[in-house]
Amino acid sequence: MKKNRITELFGIEYPIIQGGMVWISGWRLASAVSNAGGLGLLGAGSMHPETLVEHIHKMREATDKPWGVNVPLMYPEIDRLVDILIEEGVKNVFTSAGSPKKFTQRFHDAGMKVAHVVSSSKFARKCEDAGVDAVVAEGFEAGGHNGREETTTLTLIPQVRRATSLPLIAAGGIASGEAILATMALGAEGVQIGTLFALTQESSASDAFKTRCTQLEEGDTMLALKLISPTRLVKNDLYGRIAQAEREGTTAEALREILGKAATKRGIFEGDVDGGELEIGQIASAIKQVRPVKEVMADLVRDFEAAKQKVAEC
Repeated sequence: MKKNRITELFGIEYPIIQGGMVWISGWRLASAVSNAGGLGLLGAGSMHPETLVEHIHKMREATDKPWGVNVPLMYPEIDRLVDILIEEGVKNVFTSAGSPKKFTQRFHDAGMKVAHVVSSSKFARKCEDAGVDAVVAEGFEAGGHNGREETTTLTLIPQVRRATSLPLIAAGGIASGEAILATMALGAEGVQIGTLFALTQESSASDAFKTRCTQLEEGDTMLALKLISPTRLVKNDLYGRIAQAEREGTTAEALREILGKAATKRGIFEGDVDGGELEIGQIASAIKQVRPVKEVMADLVRDFEAAKQKVAEC
């Protein structure tokens, strides 16, 4: 893989960023990705402020390579979280689920690089207006919270590329070197990968969650919870109750009651694969083994180069 604007921006060897996923992206996973040449991200969305500080300190002990933090702007204690990132001297922050204008200037004043996650060209243009350093365009194949547009990654990337001159990172359904090459052919300069890294040995997710996800077949995840926030879920007992309620014309409040307290923690972190909320991307059906990050990264780079050579011979 050649150096480009993404590798230069973040000071990394490969333009591969690990998604900052709730209950999954702790310091073990993030440091393993950074040590393998990518950009590891801590998932602050499921961390109390003091927990985030602990993971930041452990990251510094585990790697001397670049890394960052993913921050959902809907986080209940967002102001405290931002203070922590600045106080701790975090160098890279990926924001999502909110306006990129809110904190970008403050992050820049603290010497930080800022990327923002979008699901449409419209929001990509807003990112450029807000002055972010890079944009992550995420298709609705991705796991977890999704855009309401339901635009696929291969449809989204070329449209965002036309809409903005910012360094562009593709996300959603990417779990192979071939897929990385495909997104780059459409204008991306890097990729953000979630599901593949969620199902590695270093992921903080429970073994039960990993086992369930590596058993998925095509069509075993669906977009649901559109009245609250569109979210891709594994079809389990909880999903069945949600889907039935949605077919019957439920309300957002009723859906929250079905979810109950800490649904994602129950499903992903605690391993309640029937009654918990299991967030994972469509590409999980292609992943059948839980492997170490170092091995996964080596395969991504090798397969990218092989795919590029194959295309060159066409």
